[in-house]
Formats: sequence, C-alpha cells, structure tokens
Amino acid sequence: MKIILFIILSFASFNFAGAQQTLKGKVTDMKGNAIPGANVYIKNTYSGTTTDTAGNFTLNYNESNVDTLVAKYIGYNTFEKIVGTISNTAKLNIKLTESINNINAVVITAGAFEASDEKKSATMTSLDIVTTASGEADLYGAYNTMPGTQKVGEKGGLFVRGGDGYETKTFIDGMLVQNPYSASMPNLPSRSRFSPFLFGETVFSTGGYSAEYGQVLSSILLLNTKGIANQDKTEITLLSVGAGVSHTNVRNDASLSLSFDYQNLAPYYNIIKQDVDWKKPPESYNGNLIFKQKTGKTGMLKTFVSGTASESRLAYHNYEVGTKQLINLNIKNAYVNTVYTDMFSPHLKMKLGIAFNTNFDDIDLNKNNVKTKENLWQSKLDFKYFLNEHIDIKFGSEVFASDYNQNYFEAQLNNIFNSNFKNTIYASFAETELKLTSKFAARIGGRCEYSTISKNGNMSPRVSLALKTGTFSQFSVAYGTFFQTAQNDFLKFNHNLKPEKAVHYIANWQYAAHNRTFRLEAYYKNYKDLVKYTILNSPIKSSYNNKGYGYAQGLDVFWQDKKTFRKTVYRISYSYSDTQRDYLNYKDAAAPIFSSKHNFVCVYNRWLEKLTTYIGFTYSYSSGRPYYNPNNSVFLSDRTKAINDLSCNASYLTEWFGSSIVIHFSVNNILGSDKIYGYRYDIKPNDNNYYEGYPIKPAAKRFAVIAIIIKFNK
Repeated sequence: MKIILFIILSFASFNFAGAQQTLKGKVTDMKGNAIPGANVYIKNTYSGTTTDTAGNFTLNYNESNVDTLVAKYIGYNTFEKIVGTISNTAKLNIKLTESINNINAVVITAGAFEASDEKKSATMTSLDIVTTASGEADLYGAYNTMPGTQKVGEKGGLFVRGGDGYETKTFIDGMLVQNPYSASMPNLPSRSRFSPFLFGETVFSTGGYSAEYGQVLSSILLLNTKGIANQDKTEITLLSVGAGVSHTNVRNDASLSLSFDYQNLAPYYNIIKQDVDWKKPPESYNGNLIFKQKTGKTGMLKTFVSGTASESRLAYHNYEVGTKQLINLNIKNAYVNTVYTDMFSPHLKMKLGIAFNTNFDDIDLNKNNVKTKENLWQSKLDFKYFLNEHIDIKFGSEVFASDYNQNYFEAQLNNIFNSNFKNTIYASFAETELKLTSKFAARIGGRCEYSTISKNGNMSPRVSLALKTGTFSQFSVAYGTFFQTAQNDFLKFNHNLKPEKAVHYIANWQYAAHNRTFRLEAYYKNYKDLVKYTILNSPIKSSYNNKGYGYAQGLDVFWQDKKTFRKTVYRISYSYSDTQRDYLNYKDAAAPIFSSKHNFVCVYNRWLEKLTTYIGFTYSYSSGRPYYNPNNSVFLSDRTKAINDLSCNASYLTEWFGSSIVIHFSVNNILGSDKIYGYRYDIKPNDNNYYEGYPIKPAAKRFAVIAIIIKFNK
C-alpha cells in the first residue's frame, strides 16, 4: 500500500509538459438561443468542460497531432470539428441542430431506464457506473442505487421489486449470460465479471420488458458492446488489489480489443483485517476479447469472449451444522457470443446471434467434494420490419440448450453421487410498436416457449401503452406474463418442475425537461408456481413441488438533476416495497429475508474544474430485513436494524506527454456504520433452551480501492 501511495504522489507532483491550447466559444441552437450545460470536450481524452448559463465555454487541453472537438446536448445532434482548423485566438460559435427523434416524442418508459436513449431518462453510462460512490466500479453495485432495487450486502447482485437475485438476468448484445457474477463464499458478496468500460449502451428494466426477452421473472440488464473503435490505444491499470492491461487495434473497418486483469486480495487483507478466517484470499484471472467488423454498407459483426478463473479458501464457522468447515472454491468460467446485424432493405433489419456459456465449480467442503459443470448454448434470429414511421414489427425465434452435470463425493461413505440432465427450450416472439399520433404509442406482443425436460409449454402476452400528458411529460402502463425455468439445484432432482411464473402490472408517470427528470412508478407482481422443498438437496423427487406463491407491490420515486448546480449531477431514489411469498422451505407466507420495505439513495457527483478532479458521494438507507429466529414461534417476524451507508470517491484527471492518467480513490461506509444483514443460530439450544444467534456482517466495516489508469493513444 505504501508503494502505491508513493506512486500516486509521484504522479501528482509531476509538472506535465505539452503544448497547451485554449479554445473559447459559445453553443446555441439554430435560432441563436444559448444552450447552458452542453458538454464540450476533446474526443478520446479527459479534457472537457460544460457551457455556462449564457452558453459560453473555455476549454484548455494538450495539443496532439489530430484532435476533434465535440459538443453534445440532449435532444440535439452531436457537433464535431477537427481542432486544427480552428484558430486558437478565435471565438468558436457552435450551432446544434435539433434531433429529428427529439425528447418531446412519446416513448414507452414503464419499467425501463435506458442509457442508450436519453429521451427515456438516460441515467447510467459507464462513467456514471465507475463514479458512483458505493458502487465500487461494479455494474451491479452501481445499479443498486436505482429505484426498485435494494442492496443485499451478503450476496451481491440485483434484487428487484421483491424478487430474489436469480430473477434478474443479464444479456450482452441481446444474448443471455448464464453466470455474470464472480464466485463468492457464504455470506460474502459477489461482483460482476465484466468491466463497465466494455459497454456503451445499457438498459435496466425493472419489469414489463419486451417479448424478445424470456426466461426471466423480474428484471433484465441489457449490456451492448461499443461500436468499432476509432483509434489504437493501450491502457494500464494499477490497483491496490491487482493490475490490468488492455490494447485496442484499429484496421480499416475493424477493431480488436484485448484485456487482461489479475486480482489478489491477500496484500489488502494483510493490511485491512477481515472478520473471517481466510486461508487463501480470493485470487482471480480475467481476460476479454472484443472483435468488430463492418461488412458491406450496413452489416456489423461482433464477437465477445470472456474467461475467468478464480480460487479462494476459507474456514467457515457453520453454526447450523455446529462445526467449522474448510471451504476451497475453484471456479472456471467462459462466455462467448457472436452477433451479426444487417439491413436487408431500408425497411428490414436482421439480427443473428450465437452464444455459449460454460461454468465449472470445484468445491471442497472439508473432505467432501462437489464438481458441477453447466453448459448453455443459445441461438437467436430476429427481424425488425419498419412498415412506416408509425409502425414497426419485430419477430424472431431462439433456442436454449443446457447440459448440467454434478458429481458429489461423500467422504464418509466413500461414494460418488451423480446428478445430470439436459434441457432444450424452444421460443418464438412477435410484437409491434405503434406510434399512432405524436401523443400516443403502444407496444403489443407475446412470447411462446416449450421445455423438453418438463414437457411444458406457455404463452406470455405483453402490452405497453404511453400517452403524452404535456410537452415534457407522459403516462405509461405495462402488463406482462413472465416465466422462468426452475433453478438447476432443484431441477436436477425433479425434472417435472414447471417454470415459475410472475405477472407484472406497472403504471408510470415521467417528466423530463432541461436536464431534469422526475419519475413516479407503481407496480404489482403476482407470483405463481414457485418452487418449494421439504428437505434441501434431497434426492427424493417428491421433496420438490410448484406449490409456492407470492406477491410484491410498491412505489418507486426517482429524481435526477443535471442543471441546477453547475458541473454537478445528483439523483435521488426512493422505493417502497411490500412483498410476501411462500417458497423454498418457508413454513408460511412471509416477507423474504432479502427484502426491506424502505430504500433511499442519494448520489452526488461534481466536477472540480480547477483541480481537474471528479468527486462523488452516495448515501443509502435501508430499513430492517426479516430473519429467522428459532426462539420466536412467529415465522420471519424479527427484523434487523436499519442500515446506513455514506461512501465517497475521487478521480484526479491529468495528462503526461499526450497520455491520459486517472488517479482514483474510493471508500465505502466512511462513517463505519454497523451493518447487520441477518442472524445465524446454533443447531442446538443451550442449557436454558435458548438458541444463540450470531450476526451476519461484512467482513470489514469499510472497503477502499486505489487505482491508477494510464491511457496511451497512438
């Protein structure tokens, strides 16, 4: 740690040389009206500023061979100009033309937060993700600050609107990712396996999503890789918990990006003591490849490859068993997808995708061993037909082919128990989006699926409607039926389990204007056919059934402001959730252990121009969660105390001989608030017939990260 701090101080003390240039100008619309808050920056650098209330800007940057000035504002077409053609002493007048598909057009918003389309309340770009304090540069950590979500600190992932973590699915370029999270030990959170900088557009839907997406009950996170890179670049990242390197090569109409990351938490844990008995702290290797190639005038081929290997070992005090267990965790994971898109005509767009997921878990539990291998193939073909400016139709088909195999070695019996199955799901979907007037839009569609293992078929209708209620406001509603195949941990014992089912009802009102967004959304979800069991991991088929049920209802409030305070963005989210379910081994219907009724988050980010530093703060509050107390006869009636968290981060941006450098620091829970996620209890009562309880807490009160990112441009 001392070496890293020395490196940081050394970088910060350099007086970086370079040809300093200054550009001054004004940004207006075509009528000459000033546009305050417009982004003005040098392309592919960290040099940028925003216009003041009169539309004026002053931009300082280090000149290189080819620099492009960019001016951008929501609802207007992006302006670009080569800097070399601009006199350093002249005042530049930039006029932005209004986008044809402008912010006043009616759109479907119920349940969706899209960074790909700013008129649908763009709220989360890759920069937003890494600068969200408390998110720790993790995709799912950042999205846990959005309305409808709540942070489950002992697991990680996305828990949305009363739904369990497995009910949220991740897609890359439209293709399903089976295992998007890193491996984790009991009661310790997992993280995303993917860097947010790999993606350009992101869509987070808390419900009511398109018929194109199936096999998911509650929520989807859509990650779209960026387009073809425009220049060669190399990045080196130095972390307090590891290091990484990436390189992008551009040739004609193609680009290839390679990246490799290594993380080892042992040095960090030697300095910051953990409240768990690590025998080998987590160590992981991760590599990514992204290839993009233009084909013809309108075609694009994308290939995404990701691989991860990790190992950790922990002495886990399992109170429920009554002994300490040595857990050794070895994980190998790979994900590959190839997606080809093309326009067959001005009216017909085609998309063909193939994806392969494989995950291998090798777990030692004392002398016992569990080896699990899961493979999933997906193929998908869809078309979008643009009939006219008012009607477009999307339709397609996809196939999921899964292969599951698990070997469990029982040391005491000296025997291996095998569980395996194969399942193929055939699906087709169709929907049409209608913009009958400038004030009314509708999306109507449906999805059909059939599973070969359960011999079960289903149909899922989906409907969304949107109505303009003012120049900058609109009202949307959505309805849909959603199915998800039972989890493999249950399906391996009972092949006849039906898919779990959820029906969504959503009503949404949104106001978006002048870089401010207010959003109010109410929802109700009805769960059916949830999996219940009498004894977990019992090989007896009748131990598992589809008699579970439940509901979730609530209200989400969202406010984002990019204008009121200069060079400042803040957003406020509040979610109220009332949910109960009877599933798994629950005795009665009750609020699940991961749910809290009230969740509040405030995220604040500010650019300090004189210090070339971006700072961020996040405050979050969650009310108490239910937990099982064997000393209480009323099932899941106890609640933990509320959780408060204040986190901060800072990123110092500079340049050195034409190379961009970012020095980043973040720390969560800076006030050291005591967090309790639940309790575990001894397997047997004491002499007073009382079960002793032990709180489930984070391994340490705080987690801090230091990073230095060096970007070399050709």
